[in-house]
Amino acid sequence: MGPRFGPPRDFEYEKVKKPEGIKDVPRYLKELLGGFFYRYGYIFMLVWKSGPWILILLFLFALLKGVLPVLGALISKHILNELQGEVAGGSFAMSAFWSSGVVFLLGLFFLYQIFSSLMVSVRDGVTRVAGEKVARQVKVQIMEKTKEIDLASFDLPAFYEKLENANREASMRPLNILTATFNVISAMIEFVGFVVVLLTVPELWWMVFVIIVISVPSAVINFIYRRKNFRYVRHRSKDRRQMNYYANLTVDKDLAKEVRIFDLTDTFIDKYQNVFEKYFSGIKKLIVEESLWFSGIAVVSNITNFFLYALIVYYVMSGKFLIGDYALYTGAIVSISACVSQIISISANIYEGTLFVDNLIEFMKTEPTVVCRAQMPEKAKTNCSHTIEFQNVSFKYPGADKYVLKNIHLKFAPGETVVLVGLNGAGKTTLIKLLTRLYDPTEGKILLDGVDLKDYDVSSLYALFGIVFQDFGKYAFTVRENVSFGAIHKKVVDERIRESLVRSNAEDFVGRLSEKEHTPLMRIFEQNGKELSIGQWQKIAIARAFYADADILILDEPTASLDPLAEQEIFNQFDSLRADKTSIFVSHRLSSATIASQIVVLENGRVVETGTHRELMEKKGKYHLLFSTQAQRYIEEKKDVPPIHGKKEE
Repeated sequence: MGPRFGPPRDFEYEKVKKPEGIKDVPRYLKELLGGFFYRYGYIFMLVWKSGPWILILLFLFALLKGVLPVLGALISKHILNELQGEVAGGSFAMSAFWSSGVVFLLGLFFLYQIFSSLMVSVRDGVTRVAGEKVARQVKVQIMEKTKEIDLASFDLPAFYEKLENANREASMRPLNILTATFNVISAMIEFVGFVVVLLTVPELWWMVFVIIVISVPSAVINFIYRRKNFRYVRHRSKDRRQMNYYANLTVDKDLAKEVRIFDLTDTFIDKYQNVFEKYFSGIKKLIVEESLWFSGIAVVSNITNFFLYALIVYYVMSGKFLIGDYALYTGAIVSISACVSQIISISANIYEGTLFVDNLIEFMKTEPTVVCRAQMPEKAKTNCSHTIEFQNVSFKYPGADKYVLKNIHLKFAPGETVVLVGLNGAGKTTLIKLLTRLYDPTEGKILLDGVDLKDYDVSSLYALFGIVFQDFGKYAFTVRENVSFGAIHKKVVDERIRESLVRSNAEDFVGRLSEKEHTPLMRIFEQNGKELSIGQWQKIAIARAFYADADILILDEPTASLDPLAEQEIFNQFDSLRADKTSIFVSHRLSSATIASQIVVLENGRVVETGTHRELMEKKGKYHLLFSTQAQRYIEEKKDVPPIHGKKEE
């Protein structure tokens, strides 16, 4: 069973079946709300793991944010009414001013203002700090998940779609959703406060219901367009990944030379612009439609508020209300309308946000298949020789129809040196990936010491291999760290680091670096970072394999970027290293095959020949043809080399 990937899915439409009739609506709503609360609970726990104090402080800020506006409006009302009373009295004296209730109320109002300002500042600071904490929590979870996801997943576009969607949510969605939730709580507290204010006035209580009714269309439009926006953004993940890819091509350090020489920048910009226009046209259409709807609703809302204001003005002019009452009641209308609008808008955003967080949830649910299938996992034995056997192994990459390997039968004895040869695409590297259980065979099985690889504890199995891949890693760390990555779970021993550099023929150029093995490599982070040639990087990768000192040594084109002298020196070092170790080489330079105890010739994913160099040369088959062709080319090249110091070569 392969990785669980497929085309992007809209949670609401795929997981929740639409109602087939009126009677089916309760079931639909139940499933819909169930999905929402599940996602919301996931977000809550995510933030809680980042720090319980985040939720506690946000809740306290929400309470204060809801209560303070009502308190401020009541204080302002009393100030205005006191002023109206003083003015109506017709007399004014400085002594009376200081003893009046207005001064006390003003002092109270400005204390309220100071407290509100401090609360906003502290809340913003807490939110920013919390945002960093939550972003770290999500990023770490994603990185931890990638540690267990099958390598096969990295061959699938759907995986990158999930990864892009999950990463996009990491820095904002979870905390934004909870912050929005607490904003809804604040708005509801404020709403209730001002509703109570209007409900206590016999002439105005009905206004509450008018305001709520005219807010209903806004709620409907909000939820409709939040859902549309989610569906559009999620299904356009490919467009966003393409835009990021084209933009990154122009600033990729490794590609900068080729991009400049071939003048490719304008081409990549054009491709970016084309994808952007396609993506932007859809999102622009949604934004314009939503804006037009809300513009119409805003006009209706403001016309309604005009008539409500006019009625309150009438009551003030008729003497039923004071000026302070006018300020309080019109403020209540504005606040109730704003709170209803805010509750609707924020709730829609929360709903949309939880849909987007489903991207993260779906990614985190990805199940690995390269796991130990045995209830009692076998622990791979170390510091000994091993037998390897391929039994009728066939393999094709996920989503592909063509087999890369077909019916492979091989057996490698303990301590044997095996060289895999064949043209590009013959399946040599794929065979290595299966042996190291980065992939599982599509058919057949691979045995290590008589036990199926699938029955081993995966971590202990990986620890057996010291390997240099064709596309070896180049890490922006120091030389010392790059080499020590070969045995990351062991204590770093500097003497072994230096010994590995000597064995890989890297000690000369490392010795010339400014800080020797402590020199940072690549100028990505450090100003004094050193850029290495591809051949120097390959020597570092080989030093990493030496440092691993693993039971099974696997070298996939280990000397492809080295000159023949450096290659020969490294193979001499391998001779001493691989004593009593099973060694497997992949090499296009067939001179290295002469040292092998077994040569395996692959062609179109099948084993066509096996044997020693002498046996295969005597057989005059495929290996003989490859070796002779390459040897003839070397002879011709040697003839073309000009004499040294004007003398012919002997």
